[in-house]
Amino acid sequence: MTHPAEPLSILRQYWGYDAFRPLQEDIIRSVLGGQDTLALLPTGGGKSVCYQVPALCREGICLVVSPLIALMKDQVLNLRKRGIPAAAIYSGMSRREIDIIFENACNGAYKLLYLSPERLLTELAKVRIQRMQVSLLAVDEAHCVSQWGYDFRPPYLRIPELRELLPGVPVLALTATATTEVVKDIQEKLAFRKTLVFRQSFGRSNLSYSVLYEPKKREKLLDILKNVPGSGIVYVRSRGEAKEISHFLQQNKVNAGFYHAGLSTEERSTRQTQWIDGHLRIMVCTNAFGMGIDKPDVRIVVHLHLPDSLEAYFQEAGRAGRDGKKSYATLLYAPSDADSLRFHLEAAFPSVELLGRIYQALGSYTQLAIGAGLGETFDFDFPSFCATFKLEQGRTHAALKILEQDGWIALSDTDTTMARAQVTASREAIYDYQLRQPQADSVIKVMLRAYPGINTHYSEISEAMIARYANLPIENIRQVLAMASKENLLFYEPQKDKPQLTFTHERVSTENLHIDHQKLAWRKQRAVERIEQAIHYAETIQCRSQLLLAYFGEPESKRCGICDVCTGRNKTDIATDTFEAYEKKIREVLKKEPLSPEEVLKAFALKRQETVAKVLAYLLDEQKLVQKEDGNLYWSA
Repeated sequence: MTHPAEPLSILRQYWGYDAFRPLQEDIIRSVLGGQDTLALLPTGGGKSVCYQVPALCREGICLVVSPLIALMKDQVLNLRKRGIPAAAIYSGMSRREIDIIFENACNGAYKLLYLSPERLLTELAKVRIQRMQVSLLAVDEAHCVSQWGYDFRPPYLRIPELRELLPGVPVLALTATATTEVVKDIQEKLAFRKTLVFRQSFGRSNLSYSVLYEPKKREKLLDILKNVPGSGIVYVRSRGEAKEISHFLQQNKVNAGFYHAGLSTEERSTRQTQWIDGHLRIMVCTNAFGMGIDKPDVRIVVHLHLPDSLEAYFQEAGRAGRDGKKSYATLLYAPSDADSLRFHLEAAFPSVELLGRIYQALGSYTQLAIGAGLGETFDFDFPSFCATFKLEQGRTHAALKILEQDGWIALSDTDTTMARAQVTASREAIYDYQLRQPQADSVIKVMLRAYPGINTHYSEISEAMIARYANLPIENIRQVLAMASKENLLFYEPQKDKPQLTFTHERVSTENLHIDHQKLAWRKQRAVERIEQAIHYAETIQCRSQLLLAYFGEPESKRCGICDVCTGRNKTDIATDTFEAYEKKIREVLKKEPLSPEEVLKAFALKRQETVAKVLAYLLDEQKLVQKEDGNLYWSA
């Protein structure tokens, strides 16, 4: 195996690059030196290379904790394409499949093993991990460990228990979005032996942030996409809206498609590939799209609605312009957006009584007895569940998320799980079986040709594609694979078309469902603060980039000069401090009563009135001020 001092040769061999991106090599050498390390790299900064390269530099296996099933699958697939053996364990997999993967890992079959956090500390995992030669523990999306963060996941809090099983193994924590308090919290929660943070500035000199006050968002979206050439992403709030806006753009001759977690695995994969390859120019999507996608030439990211945190907005907007060329991140905003966010926040924190009722309904739905169910996974048809127990979908979804955050359940982040298979029998046994089962002959031949690694590891397979090439109905394919599985020629997990629900704690009676009221209230308060920060971003007249960087712990950054606020202010040719002072006084004057422009000017010294007039013109232009039919100015922000 390559010596730890040669990460660059590993990068060249497997990735074909001659140099690392900024900070990557420093981070890699830090973990190779055995140090606990926190890496703060912006979206597109190449976080995965920071643990994949050291995994290949050392003997043994790297364990990667990640909360996103779709991202884990993509990473494993991409590593295998590069000739790097990798596997993943997550909710929805059968115990048999998990057992096989763990045993393979113990026997040195993989260089990287991805684990969802709720799978980390099952008895099966603990016993097997102690048998592995672990070289590195990587924690992706490390902000999930912090209750100060926007996406807290309680299973992450148990990672220090894993560290106790792996004395001396360094931990590498990675995130693209962390405030100063979250950075501190990550290191404390992951039991860092010594503080060590590598932080790349989140500043993006090529990315222009804009907030446009637009009641007619669709028309403005169309105008933007017709004026900004190149590839783009449009983020919307719901699955239905993704489809609707995509069709609207197509009708107006914009090459667009849509993407959300409700599409089948094959549809998502096809559309993602079409967009990456440039066959689709614009992807209209929910926030399910974008994680782990490396497309450097995205010129425009538009948000039709304000996200509920600056972390989410910054991560999504940051998918524009990774190639360093001029790009745009635009938020279309209406004052009603703020009201909508506040309303949805209330719905996101249902009563403790409703939480108990929904938890009890889950037990009835899955027919689980009290005390049973730990680690068990079930198909979960959410609309059917709500209809059966007469539950309102919005509040039920929010309740399930709270039960998940409190460590009672885990929900898959996709609606469809592809079929998986591994051929385990010898060539002789397969040949003998093919002679006895002519129909199985064509099916197994197609599988072995289409999935070259299927005899060494579980592979996701397309039953529809196999049916097409074997010229058989899809039901026949499933029957053949199920029969071959019974004959112990292969392992086969059929496709699941429903989300998966996993009980991460044995089922308890409703009175024993302990929800920490104080912690829930604290979480709600944190959510309120994040929403108000997002609203402030949309309504501020401070440099957009400066505000975002200050939020993420870079308070000394300079004005970007290219956001909507800066370009508008540049037109006025007024110093920042002077502009902000005049704007503040204008606001104070108009808060008392509406006045005509002339009356506003009289509130300032005569020598300043020419400059104040420019500020007024800018504020009117940006719709911070409104001049009504009576001629008076009204403060609208």
